[in-house]
Amino acid sequence: MKIICVARNYAEHARELKNDIPDKPIIFIKPDTALKRKTMPFFLPHFSRDVHYETEIVLRISKNGKNIDEKFAHKYFDALTVGIDFTARDLQGELKLKGWPWEIAKGFDGAACVGDFKMTSELIDLDVPEGNIRALNFCMYKNKVLAQKGSTKDMIFSYKQIISYISGFFSLLKGDLIFTGTPAGVGPVTYNDHIECFLEDESVLEFDVK
Repeated sequence: MKIICVARNYAEHARELKNDIPDKPIIFIKPDTALKRKTMPFFLPHFSRDVHYETEIVLRISKNGKNIDEKFAHKYFDALTVGIDFTARDLQGELKLKGWPWEIAKGFDGAACVGDFKMTSELIDLDVPEGNIRALNFCMYKNKVLAQKGSTKDMIFSYKQIISYISGFFSLLKGDLIFTGTPAGVGPVTYNDHIECFLEDESVLEFDVK
């Protein structure tokens, strides 16, 4: 199982981090050991003093595929949810300044949190051809206070574009997860924070920071 992530897929988030807006998806990968079990808290890593949450829509790949055409991409995932891509922002900044890869700032143990999945069949827009999913609102509360919110209508690259692009480089396998990028509003977490994520009005992910 691979965890594939898209960076800078919301223009406002790219701007808040003073990054250029990309003309094609920016991809990085987390190891499967980054996946946090639902029943476990998120443990702050010892090597960072500035860990940030990045709330995202996560797709679940439902069958194997390679070089997938955009018009067929909707057939390759069957569910989605809200997840959090945790980032050791201070470590990432140091590595970027040196021009070094920053996977260790993104792929550490527990850095990929995934909520309860909703089947795409429940989210189809019947007025749009080719099984398009309606625009979805999602958000994250920290200690019962709204901390981040977004809508998939603001994505630079759609689900179909992301799947097609990724599959040109990596074979997608059933069970792979794709984090589709975070909107503006990322920020730090600290010890004993309580995190809860919503897809529309439904709570799909909840845990504590330890």
